[in-house]
Amino acid sequence: MILQYLSSLQKKRIILASSSPRRKEILQKIGLNFTVVPSEFEENLDPSSFSHPSDFVIATAREKTDEVVKRLGCSDAQPDFVIGADTCIGLEGKVYGKPKDHEDAFHMLNKFSGRSHEVLTGVCVMVQKDSSWQEITFSETTTVKFADLSIETVNAYIDTGEPLDKAGGYGIQGLGGMLVEGIHGDYYNVMGFPLHRFCQHLAPVLAELIP
Repeated sequence: MILQYLSSLQKKRIILASSSPRRKEILQKIGLNFTVVPSEFEENLDPSSFSHPSDFVIATAREKTDEVVKRLGCSDAQPDFVIGADTCIGLEGKVYGKPKDHEDAFHMLNKFSGRSHEVLTGVCVMVQKDSSWQEITFSETTTVKFADLSIETVNAYIDTGEPLDKAGGYGIQGLGGMLVEGIHGDYYNVMGFPLHRFCQHLAPVLAELIP
């Protein structure tokens, strides 16, 4: 874990390459001080070109992070850590991202009704080490079971506006939590950032960097 390194880590220059308020909230929970620099990567990778959705989210997270690292260049503001992530939903071999509109959100939520689906998050952390970048990538999967949803419930939820900026068309930390019957795995992963795995992967790197 990284608990013993937190005080030193808080002094490092950390960039979150994401505009997601959920990822920001999760990292703030462990006391990290960071600057948000949203990635400008177009997110145009084709999920069907990857053998598994986990490979897709890792690749997208890597592209997001790399874009920010390259954009910051060698300026005085160059960070010690750049963190990027990407989340999608997997069901029956198909990948679901953020819905395009009301109709798309309805299709997704209706598809998930009464069934279990997977929430997959890929994470890429770029670490400044000996004047070069060390890359850490991993993915986490959480299984989410939806209750049986009526058409009226789905439409009422979509009308709140909450689904339109969230992978799979729902947010478990908000009103969408009422749709969820149960989960197996990391709750924070469903929010968009697998905190436990992040700490696990970062600990050995911090052990080398921080006396």
